[in-house]
Amino acid sequence: MNILQWLFFVVVVRPLAHIVMGMNIRHRERLPVAGPAIVVANHNSHLDALVLMTLFPLRLLPRLRPVAAADYFCRGGFRESFARKIIHIIPLERHPQPGKDPFVEVDAALTNGDIVILFPEGTRGKPETLKELRSGIAHLAKRHPAVPIVPVFLHGLGKALPPGEALLVPFFCDVFFGDPLAWAGDRDHFMRQLEATFHTLADEGHRPDWT
Repeated sequence: MNILQWLFFVVVVRPLAHIVMGMNIRHRERLPVAGPAIVVANHNSHLDALVLMTLFPLRLLPRLRPVAAADYFCRGGFRESFARKIIHIIPLERHPQPGKDPFVEVDAALTNGDIVILFPEGTRGKPETLKELRSGIAHLAKRHPAVPIVPVFLHGLGKALPPGEALLVPFFCDVFFGDPLAWAGDRDHFMRQLEATFHTLADEGHRPDWT
């Protein structure tokens, strides 16, 4: 295990997520306990991937691989070193060259038994607003039909650390896990199912019986 990664999550991220901010988690039993698996979530903050990673046992840290934009995180220097060595990202080209497969490293991670964390909106959106989902997740589902795809809806992180802000504002975070989705042979059907699941999980947070 990467000792620097372990220390960062134990000393910094877990206290921040569970004590400073506080998290309400629903249906945690749906969290995958081993890979290969794909966790897909809405994306409003740089905290999203870190919070999701804290929900897994520490022993799985080496297996957690958040997909992140190569043009943002891989410009060299400290940011890239931190993203690769501590967060253990899979860099993804958002505008790949013609003929280049952007999902090669994701395929390799899944083949290796890793748990991939993916944000199908492609970029951070406005707080608590779900943007249109990109179809890359459907391509991965088709390539890996036996791999479970677990949808997660995050609420509150977009207000705690929205895009463009550097100052954290303590704000309660809600995490809702959905039932795993499976590839059924049709891209449009899969995307509609995923979008509907996100909206269902978002609505669940507004139910009067939720605690």
